Amino acid sequence: MEITSKIESLLFVAGKPLTAKKIGELLDEKEGAVEQALRSLQSKYAEAISGIQLFSTGTQWQMGTSGDNAKVVSDYVKEEFAGELTRPQLETLTVIAYRGPIAKTELEIIRGVSCGLILRNLLIRGLVDEEHDQKTKQNYYRVSMDFLRHLGLQNVQALPDYETLHGHEVVQTLLQQQEQKV
Repeated sequence: MEITSKIESLLFVAGKPLTAKKIGELLDEKEGAVEQALRSLQSKYAEAISGIQLFSTGTQWQMGTSGDNAKVVSDYVKEEFAGELTRPQLETLTVIAYRGPIAKTELEIIRGVSCGLILRNLLIRGLVDEEHDQKTKQNYYRVSMDFLRHLGLQNVQALPDYETLHGHEVVQTLLQQQEQKV
């Protein structure tokens, strides 16, 4: 498969900016080859009449929508993300609130399903924050200040039964069993 196709797929699912170096690591390609492919993709989208564009800050790259379609995208996003949370979103948010900061892999072990799209939605809504840990090379999620403000809480420890649920032994056992498998 061609490198540009792989890069395009990565940027599509990433949902956040990636560096050429990171893309190179993920694809086992040289950074220079990745940068050349990124510039080629950016030109391809710029020349075509496309609703997709490739944006760059100089060091980071991200796929996004064309500015020409801003109104229709904005209207959709407002409608999609302004409504009530779905049950899977509420479940994910609850796990993050009681177990955060939590890695996506741990979250998926607890919930038993992939949580990528749900996390993206919660990030867009401003209900969770994401931070990258250089040591573990993982992203960790915790509830945001907006989440706490919306519920009128000073901190997550003010959630009902926080101490009991934060360190619940069933969850601890589940996570430890998964670590032993890896």
